[in-house]
Amino acid sequence: MRQCAMTRTFPGIGHNSGQDFDGYTGRLHQWRKARRALIPNTIPVEVVRTRLRRAAAIGLDYGTYASIRAGTGRDIAALLFSSNALGMIRQAEMDATKSAKLARVAADRGVLVHRPWVAAAIPPLDFAAEAPLFTESWSDMRARLRTVLRDRNVPADAVLLVGDTAFEASWCAALRAGGYLTSDRYFGAAP
Repeated sequence: MRQCAMTRTFPGIGHNSGQDFDGYTGRLHQWRKARRALIPNTIPVEVVRTRLRRAAAIGLDYGTYASIRAGTGRDIAALLFSSNALGMIRQAEMDATKSAKLARVAADRGVLVHRPWVAAAIPPLDFAAEAPLFTESWSDMRARLRTVLRDRNVPADAVLLVGDTAFEASWCAALRAGGYLTSDRYFGAAP
């Protein structure tokens, strides 16, 4: 009888076959364990209460506010609306309910006005600027938006853009803003 010289058994799943990989797995385990010990799994109640009040002060639900804050690491310092989001499509005035909600917001409030309307601050908004044109290049659009924020001394990642169209959503990427919401989601949310 001949015996096969190639009979070999392999270890099960999860076994490293006796290889150490220069201690990589051990270091990885130690790093993960230390990181879990360093970062708590919960946020203190006082911090959550403060963030709930801040979310309500800028007219957002807590989930939206927390996701934007977690994504940028910053608080929302300014809200930037498109004239479409404020319903200023056929008129240079905004709806009374939207105006009332914006009057209660505790942050810089601005509007990017589409032509043919003139960019002028409309109460309760703090500032206004001309919106990027459809014909502008990406870099020109980014420069226009950055200039608006630079004049207000507001960092881009602390700005929440509120708009209505896909073109306006692209402003968020061009500016590297903190986030983007549709006007239905912003004005439909409980303050």
